Amino acid sequence: MSKQLPQRPTGAFIGASWAALFVGAGTYLVGLWNSTMQLNERGYYFTLLMYGLFAAVSLQKSVRDRLEGVKVTGIYFGLCWVSLLLSVLLLTVGLFNATLAQSEKGFFAMSFVLSLFAAVAVQKNVRDVSLSQEATGYVDPGKE
Repeated sequence: MSKQLPQRPTGAFIGASWAALFVGAGTYLVGLWNSTMQLNERGYYFTLLMYGLFAAVSLQKSVRDRLEGVKVTGIYFGLCWVSLLLSVLLLTVGLFNATLAQSEKGFFAMSFVLSLFAAVAVQKNVRDVSLSQEATGYVDPGKE
C-alpha cells in the first residue's frame, strides 16, 4: 500500500478559514467591548472564548495525530473532548442566565461557534501546508 501525499489546501479555503476566525472572534470581542455587562461578566465570556478556541484546536490536533499514527494518550484525548464540551456548556449556561436580549444571546452563541469551527479549519490548513511542504521538499525562504 502506497502512502498518499498530503494535499495542500487551496488559497481560497485558507483565506476563508482565516476570515471566518477573524470575523467570529472579532465580532464576539467587539460585542463584549460594546456590551453593558459588568467587567467580571466580560471576563467570563472572554475566558470562555479563549478556552474554547484552545480546546477546539487541541482536539483537532489530537484526532489528526491519532489518524496519522502519532501516539496521543487517552487521558489527553479525553481532556480535549471534556474541555471543548465544557466550554460550550458554560457558554450555554451563561447565556441562558444572562440578562441580555435574545438577539444578543444569539449573537454571542453564533460568533462563538463560528470561532471554534474556524480555529479547527485554520489549524488543519496550517498542518496540511506544512506536510505538503515537507513532502515536496519546499523550503520557506523566510526560514533559511
